[in-house]
Parts: sequence; structure tokens; C-alpha cells
Amino acid sequence: MAEENHTSVKRFILIGLTNHPELQLPLFITFLLVYFITLLGNLGIIIIIKTDPQLHTPMYFFLSNLSFLDACYSSTITPNMLANFIAERKDISYSGCITQYGFFAVFATTEMFLLAAMAYDRYMAISNPLLYTVTMTKKVCVMLVVGSYLWGFVNSLIHTCSLLRLSFCGSNIINHFFCDLTPLLNLSCSNIYMNVMLVFIFGTFFEISTFLIIIVSYILIITAVLRIHSKEGRHKAFSTCASHLTAVIIFHGTILFMYFHPSSSYSLDTDKMASVFYTVMIPMLNPLIYSLRNKDVKCAVKKVFGRKIFIQ
Repeated sequence: MAEENHTSVKRFILIGLTNHPELQLPLFITFLLVYFITLLGNLGIIIIIKTDPQLHTPMYFFLSNLSFLDACYSSTITPNMLANFIAERKDISYSGCITQYGFFAVFATTEMFLLAAMAYDRYMAISNPLLYTVTMTKKVCVMLVVGSYLWGFVNSLIHTCSLLRLSFCGSNIINHFFCDLTPLLNLSCSNIYMNVMLVFIFGTFFEISTFLIIIVSYILIITAVLRIHSKEGRHKAFSTCASHLTAVIIFHGTILFMYFHPSSSYSLDTDKMASVFYTVMIPMLNPLIYSLRNKDVKCAVKKVFGRKIFIQ
């Protein structure tokens, strides 16, 4: 007989990062500043790329989409976390919790595939520079971005629907600062075997497939760069990949630490600390990484601010 789909829990209580009252206000101020920098940095990159014709290339098309994802990604988690720092009741409704996880899964999975698409773009730019504009057409770039979002929605739909079939009839206290999948599964009084298997199957498939695309792309990139005779040419080729490679290492390194460590070493407190970096800090770091290490972006910023100063 199919398990009855019901839950007696209407609201969840989020413990947050800490139970110490004296830390709530300092943490609120810190993460409010982080969120402000995140929105300012990511929206700033989108505006700069949109307004500077020299940045209307496939590389910056992907970067603007990455910035949009990071802004949405952070906005899914951080506002609720900030509210809970200063609220007396640190709770969230059942529907709000499931919705938050659903959007989180969409943006996280989409970013995973978008970083893989960006690695492929860098490979095409360095290994076939003469055919780059012919190969990476606007249609191809749009298809890669749309495909990334489709995989994000598919992954989110699978896990969200599997969550909806679970019953929550015991404790409603989530030892986390947002509605992540693992803490929710730990609270369920239903059989979560299917959920765990779905996480393992799709998580492994998405991580291995995207990471493999990135690894193969960079092996081919390194091979192509080593064939460049001039030292200046090799340096320029490597510098165009440095920002993306840094973002990939941070993003995938955190994912591997969070979701692919032995179950015997699992700790919710450790998971919360990793999740802060994964959900809040990475969206802030990406625009800094791309702007500080990218000459084209820095020149575009100078032109935008120089124009405003001149007008004033």
C-alpha cells in the first residue's frame, strides 16, 4: 500500500548558525554587509557587461548569467537568514521551507552546469581561436545556458517532489540556517530510502559529468597553451582561464566536501559552516574573482566610472 502523503508539521524552526544571543546582532551586521556586497558586485557586473559593447562576447555572456545566478542564489538563502538573526520566532512555514529548497536546488545545479559550459567556452577560445566566433555563436551560447537551467529545474523537481511525499510528524526543529535536504530528511518520519538514492544517483551523475567536462576542457586547454611559442601568448591564454578555474575550484571543492564525505564523519555543525561558504560567500567572491583578475572588466569599470565623473 502506498504511504499516505501527509504531515502534521505546519512550521519548521530554524536553529540558525548559533544559539548564543550575544552573537546574533554581530552576525546580522556581518552577513548584511556580505549580502550587500554580493548584490552590488553581481548586479554591477551584469550592468557593465550590458553597457560595454567590447564585452558582448560569449565569455562575458556566460559571466553575466553566472552573476545573475549568484544574485538569485544568495537571495534565496540570505534574507531569511538575516531575518532569523533578529527575530524572536526563527521559523518558516512548511510550504516556504519546501519552496526555499526548490529554488536553492535550481540555482545550485544550474551554476554547476554553467561553470562546465564556461570551461568548454574557454577551450574553444584557446584551442580554435580562428573558428571561435563561428563555433560559439549566440544560438549555441543561449542553448548552453538554457540547457543549464533545464538541468537545474529537472534536479530541483525530482528532489522537491520526493520531499513532498514525506511525512513530518515529530520534531520540527531544523539544525540549520536554511531548508537544506539532509536536515529535512533527518526530521522525516517516513522511509527516506528513495530520497537518499535519488540524491546519490543524481548528485553523483551531475557532479561527475560537469566535473569531467571541466577537467577534460582544461587538459585540452593546457595542451593547446603549451603549443604556443611566445611566453606572452602563453601568459595571456592562462590569464583568461585563471578566474574561471578559481571559481570552479572553490565551487566544486565545497560541494565535494559537503556531499561526498564519509557518513561516519558527518556533522551538522560542520555542514552548517560549509553551507555558509557555499551559499553565502561564493556568490560574493565570484564577482570579486572575475573583476580583480580580468583586465577587460577592470577597464570597463574605469570607463563607466570615468564617464560618470566626467558628466558630474
